[in-house]
Amino acid sequence: MPRFLHTADWQIGRQYGRFAPEDAAVLAEARYAAIERIAALAAREHVDAVLVAGDVFDAQTVSDRTIRRLFNALGGYQGPWILIPGNHDAALAESVWTRAQRLGAVPPHAHLLLEPGVRAFPEHGFAVLAAPLTQRQTHGDLTAWFDTAETAEGLARIGLAHGSVQGILAEDIDSPNPIAADRARRARLDYLALGDWHGFKQVDERTVYSGTPEPERFRDNGSGRVVRVDVPGPGRAPAVEPLEVGQYRWLAWDETLSVASDLDLLVERLDGLPPEAVLDLTLAGAIDLAGARRLDRTLSVVQGRCRSLQVHRSGLRLEPTDEDMAALRADGYVGEVIAQLRQRQDAAPGEAADTAREALAILAGLLGDGGDEMEGGTAPAARPVPEESGRHAGREVEGGQ
Repeated sequence: MPRFLHTADWQIGRQYGRFAPEDAAVLAEARYAAIERIAALAAREHVDAVLVAGDVFDAQTVSDRTIRRLFNALGGYQGPWILIPGNHDAALAESVWTRAQRLGAVPPHAHLLLEPGVRAFPEHGFAVLAAPLTQRQTHGDLTAWFDTAETAEGLARIGLAHGSVQGILAEDIDSPNPIAADRARRARLDYLALGDWHGFKQVDERTVYSGTPEPERFRDNGSGRVVRVDVPGPGRAPAVEPLEVGQYRWLAWDETLSVASDLDLLVERLDGLPPEAVLDLTLAGAIDLAGARRLDRTLSVVQGRCRSLQVHRSGLRLEPTDEDMAALRADGYVGEVIAQLRQRQDAAPGEAADTAREALAILAGLLGDGGDEMEGGTAPAARPVPEESGRHAGREVEGGQ
């Protein structure tokens, strides 16, 4: 009875330009660590092979060092690693794969299936029908030939492909490489291991997307997993179980603050974040000066504890109460400036409103008690945690690329 681990979309060499350099480097490194965990898991589970359904590399132009590091990461499992190219690392005439071969970086137990065909592993009881991408985009179904492909009697038929199953994925995914939804049935496959969709998705009892093993998007889609597959025998339905292997938890929170209890709940959630959290926090509503100081203290602590925190607060208005203003003793010219900033925050468009809000926060902080003690010195407590730049201010959408 063959047993496999099925994985895909490693995206080795991926860059994280929206993050601070320190966080970007750690998140990129986590992708290698995920492969090492897969290797260790494969050894513990005594699998017959690891199936890698494309997009091993994020781009054709990754460095030689990146190529060598990737294949070195496979060393924890000495059984067969069966890999095909996807749309990011298509098997072009000159590709990351041909470069890896020239470098001598590919170990003997890594089987690169760079052309369509059947590869039999009779000693393990299965044959792989591979549909690698030989160009980035195709408009024909590269798995169509599976239907008529012959395999030796008694071997489990395992399909390995990278693309978009038609009719079941979101309309906005960015891979045009089509795969028929009933391919497993039509081709008499015991299992069809797919890549391109970055979350775990079971299309039917024999057709599965494993998702990427290390999350890299703010979407709750079951990423961070590999799939353990047990095939009882030719023609029998496989047992499919997703297993967690990811390290970091990517979270996207949209929080609206209207009353004091909203802030209480947010602070409680922030205090409960684990160290492996990668949080994208969007704030809206209104907050008074005391609340802003409390929020900033909390965010400062969280920034030092979790992996990454990005805050978008253009929708959050600072609304000092009359009590706040009285406590600041802001009268005369300063009082007029504060009044103008409060008015501009509410009436000005876009960036002008953001500027007014930040100026109001800074001025209020300077007029206050000098800020709270923070690591490395003092700072006005109402000064906002910097927001993410406009380059990647939006959330990612799911897609194959």
